[in-house]
Amino acid sequence: MESKVRDLGLTTGIRVPCLIQGDPGARPVLLLHAWGESRGSFDRLLPLLTGFRILAPDLRGQGGADKPTSGYSFSDQTQDVVAILDALGIEKAFVVGSSSGGYVAQQVAVTTPDRVAGLVLVGAPLSLHGRAPFADDVEQLSNPIAENWVRDFLSWFPFQRDVPTWFIEDRIRDGVTMSVHAWKGIMHGYGAAMPPTEAGPIRSPTLILWGDHDRLLPWKDQQTLASRIRGAALKVYPDVGHLVLWECPELVARDAKVFFDSLPLPGHPVL
Repeated sequence: MESKVRDLGLTTGIRVPCLIQGDPGARPVLLLHAWGESRGSFDRLLPLLTGFRILAPDLRGQGGADKPTSGYSFSDQTQDVVAILDALGIEKAFVVGSSSGGYVAQQVAVTTPDRVAGLVLVGAPLSLHGRAPFADDVEQLSNPIAENWVRDFLSWFPFQRDVPTWFIEDRIRDGVTMSVHAWKGIMHGYGAAMPPTEAGPIRSPTLILWGDHDRLLPWKDQQTLASRIRGAALKVYPDVGHLVLWECPELVARDAKVFFDSLPLPGHPVL
């Protein structure tokens, strides 16, 4: 299976690395990681999500992407995603968004519906408008980011299933390598923006995956999210917390593949 990392210069003025994996002629799937992580959060999903052309970038301020001192509005983050598709020559792709990556994915589907062939929202919020419950923790941050702070921050997202230690340690490194202005700027960008499903309709076929032990995203919000997206399917995983991708990547891969296989083929493959 072909796998490479391309350094993409985006029209939004930043550079991001993007993992490209799978046969060139396969259907493209864009993976959007959560705030505070990197494309590495899909490491356990990738071997399971076969038969597709996978596009997994590090997003602005995170992983190996550029970390500007400003430019973290929700609009900036959304425009980056569209610019990634442009840089890869992709007209339309399936999109999988984990946690806040699913929030960005919703906005991409609202603002550029012709680019999104289908959405899988994995533990994705209905709204991040306002002040986050963990905002006080983030506001106290200063450079350099302490490893212990990142470990403590994970207590907001308790696991219901075993997650490999190596994977957790990788995500802690993701948090440490971010700068304070990225941690704060991305959070503030979410909080200041109108929620995507209030900004406009999502017409892309959508599958919503949610863990029934999610302490951050209420069940009623997931029902509302599904009701605002015509035809959306909502699937609940028992005994799973907020970090669905971390806890059960095999279920995410299985259900995403079945869902994408039921949809028309998106655009043309990566060049």
